[in-house]
Amino acid sequence: MNRRIATLVAALVPVVVLGVAGTVVTVPFAALGPGPTYNTLGDADGRPVVQIDGTDVDPTTGHLNMTTVAVRDQLNIFEAFGFWASGRQGLVPREEVYPPDKSKEEVQQSNQADFEQSEDSAELAALRHLGYPVVLTVGTVAPDGPASGLLNEGDRVVSIDGAPIDTVTGVRDVVSAHSPGDVIVVRVSTDGVERDESVTLGARPDDAEKGYLGVTPTEEPDVPFDVTFNLADVGGPSAGLMFSLAVVDKLSPGELSNGEFVAGTGTIADDGAVGPIGGIPYKLIAARDAGATTFLVPSQNCDEASANTPDGLRLVKVDSLDGAIDALESIGAGGDAPSCS
Repeated sequence: MNRRIATLVAALVPVVVLGVAGTVVTVPFAALGPGPTYNTLGDADGRPVVQIDGTDVDPTTGHLNMTTVAVRDQLNIFEAFGFWASGRQGLVPREEVYPPDKSKEEVQQSNQADFEQSEDSAELAALRHLGYPVVLTVGTVAPDGPASGLLNEGDRVVSIDGAPIDTVTGVRDVVSAHSPGDVIVVRVSTDGVERDESVTLGARPDDAEKGYLGVTPTEEPDVPFDVTFNLADVGGPSAGLMFSLAVVDKLSPGELSNGEFVAGTGTIADDGAVGPIGGIPYKLIAARDAGATTFLVPSQNCDEASANTPDGLRLVKVDSLDGAIDALESIGAGGDAPSCS
């Protein structure tokens, strides 16, 4: 009997050790999977996801859902295996999500900053598409830069060397065309009063042969209403496209979704260019689970999206806000739209 007990104990010890290790030992991986989706035409926590005050808003129905990726960290062995075996999750080295040179809090702060920037770009791109005026202002002035003491944060940029300038790219192109030591005349307006400032350019930190002004210009909508995005606990820049579409939909007649369930993803630039994102397979699953039948895919994500398309989900390839709107309008009229496949 003692020999049998000893044999049983000997057999159980590895099982117990494995069980303890499987629940205690963490693995150097993070799990990625489908996250929540949010209808940018609807409400979240009792407030409109995209809120516009100070002007009439066109009634909207249907869905223009932004999609997210859920990240799970500090996984034990059993959890990691379970996520991998589910077929709906993926494991990636933890350092791809949380770089070793940054704390988890720093990564979250960076993601939040990207999200807020995407909101600003989404508003600007949408209002540009709708034809609203945009003004160019001085965002920040480098304390030790050439323009320090001459230009101030909030100054409205009117012209440079007599040429009207109304875009960030325009400022960069004009200044870079000059050499360090050149003097340019920047006309700005403060509280409606214009003035000229002569600025001796420095050298760009990344290219000593090009001129450097030392300011960060910002494009801002010049409209008599406010656009507010009310979505907490979401990070990263990938909601930009869907935010822009919601602003356009609410400020123009008709419905971009045609009353259907449209979801999508993609970064947005101030000029409406749509950029790629990460985690597209999981966003497709999340969208289909939520009921979407059409998904807007940045063109650079098309190959990966095509290889991971859930049944019943139509992929529409987009490169810009204008292109996304054209595609949705074509679908609503019974026509074709650019496809990933």
